[in-house]
Amino acid sequence: MISESVFEGIKLGLLLSMMIGPVFFALITTSMDQGFKQAAILAFGVLMSDLVYVISTYFGVHFLSQFPLIEKSLGYLGGMILIGFGLSYIRKKEANAQEKETNPISSGKSFLKGFGINGINPFVFLFWISIASMVTVKESWEASQIFLFYGALLLTVFGIDLTKGFLAGQLAHLVTPRVRKFLNIGVGLLICYFGIKMLWTTYNPSI
Repeated sequence: MISESVFEGIKLGLLLSMMIGPVFFALITTSMDQGFKQAAILAFGVLMSDLVYVISTYFGVHFLSQFPLIEKSLGYLGGMILIGFGLSYIRKKEANAQEKETNPISSGKSFLKGFGINGINPFVFLFWISIASMVTVKESWEASQIFLFYGALLLTVFGIDLTKGFLAGQLAHLVTPRVRKFLNIGVGLLICYFGIKMLWTTYNPSI
């Protein structure tokens, strides 16, 4: 069903948006130091970086999935990547916020900053590989459902990134080291859940 693919996309988009990493701190500091406009442009750069990953990982994994043995292997690989990703968040140490930037920056630099910070993160690439692997397991999904799934996922992430930038001042005070610790554990457990679910779906496609 179309509603199922959209719902799945929104759920994973919310999960991805909860991850506290370089992009989060870049959004917060950029909004506080340069204003919401530059934070929004940075978020757009992140969106474009994600889109590049979506296209490359989906078509790469989709091509390999034409071979039954490889398709099943991708399902197991994607599940294990998600579980490993989740465990890394559970065990993640507290990160320090980036130093403030006091000099005004151009829109182009804000875009490249968002694109670059997100693009060079290997965990982002692994995340999108796991998502592409998960999509290939959904054999009942048609092309329109896959498109809506990715669209819902990306737009959810982009919308929440904009909200983070807009509420940067408040978020900076709310997200204490203690809150970050529990948030990372919660996000890690959720990612592990999706990984285990993917492993089970690969093992038993009829479920």
